[in-house]
Amino acid sequence: MSDALMHTYAPLPVTFEKGDSCWLWDTNGKRYLDALSGIAVCGLGHAHPAITAAICEQAALLIHTSNIYGIAHQQALAEKLTALAGMDRVFFSNSGAEANEAAIKIARLHGHAQGIEKPTIVVMEGSFHGRTLATLSATGNRKVQAGFEPLVSGFLRVPYNDLDAIAAVAKNNHNVVAVLVEPVQGEGGIQIPADDYLPGIRALCDDNNWLMMLDEIQTGMGRSGQWFAHQLLDNATPDVMTLAKALGNGVPIGACLARGAAAQTFQPGNHGSTYGGNPLVCRVALSVIDTIEKNGLCERAATLGTQLLAAFGEQLTDVDGVTEIRGRGLLLAIELDRPCVELVKLALDDGLLINVTAGNVVRLLPPLVMGDDDAGELVGKLCALIKTFLA
Repeated sequence: MSDALMHTYAPLPVTFEKGDSCWLWDTNGKRYLDALSGIAVCGLGHAHPAITAAICEQAALLIHTSNIYGIAHQQALAEKLTALAGMDRVFFSNSGAEANEAAIKIARLHGHAQGIEKPTIVVMEGSFHGRTLATLSATGNRKVQAGFEPLVSGFLRVPYNDLDAIAAVAKNNHNVVAVLVEPVQGEGGIQIPADDYLPGIRALCDDNNWLMMLDEIQTGMGRSGQWFAHQLLDNATPDVMTLAKALGNGVPIGACLARGAAAQTFQPGNHGSTYGGNPLVCRVALSVIDTIEKNGLCERAATLGTQLLAAFGEQLTDVDGVTEIRGRGLLLAIELDRPCVELVKLALDDGLLINVTAGNVVRLLPPLVMGDDDAGELVGKLCALIKTFLA
């Protein structure tokens, strides 16, 4: 690691030089199967020709003008995304944390408009919403927050997948204006709530005039098997939804979508972004959506996810030390009964890119374009590594 870089990361001992679909090559020419997709970013894999063409063509025309002026690709992307999500309006940012910042500001404005002096947002234990001061304050991970006190006030934390805890808040706190939740907790270890959880939150928000805000930054753009994970359920449409990661397939873009009263909250001067929604990123995001649609990749994520769950279950269910195998689409987890961070380096040495989160959960976020043969190689390599590790 260069001494010229701030030590915010502890990178693995590898540097990648090129990629193709779900494969990467390092500077020594070694090939790696990517089952992480840049942490759920490269849903279309690496060097996808449609994305490459969009970047090159738009860069040759126009990259940036600012939001002082109209941006045709931004307007087209807004219309496409709101149609897919059943939302009314969208604000474009550069990252997921910025998208969540926009959501938090919408909730506070919404509360003040109702005469609530100290608007409070209900957030979840085990959540992750970003690393800005407001989003790390919303995040349910003390490790992320440590050393950055005083944290931003206005958040009330409850256990994930616990409707009764949220209902109790409704009785005891009259400053609540919104609930912010991930449909599936990603950094928390691919935690999948009960099917009645999101519809239950929707009902509580309706009953209490709260905004339901979904962080779909990791779950969105087809990864769950639908465009957005809440669409797997009835009666779970949010008032505010945030996106990033796979929206740009590696080009930085975030989005905060809203409907109803929430979509009317921001007025000129309330929020903004110098780079947000520039011609380049919006052109790329349009190409991402077009590619997912044309190739049926939402359906592919659902099918491949089911196949992978079955294959992992067949090989690992009866292995001592494996406590649970779970997933939704191509959000997959293999939970062990012990810390297993060293599996990341063991897999790297074997030409496989995985992640361990929550200390003991192998997290898999393979590209939506992964083929059956590559998926078979993923299962074979990872199961062998896990069995050896647990032996």
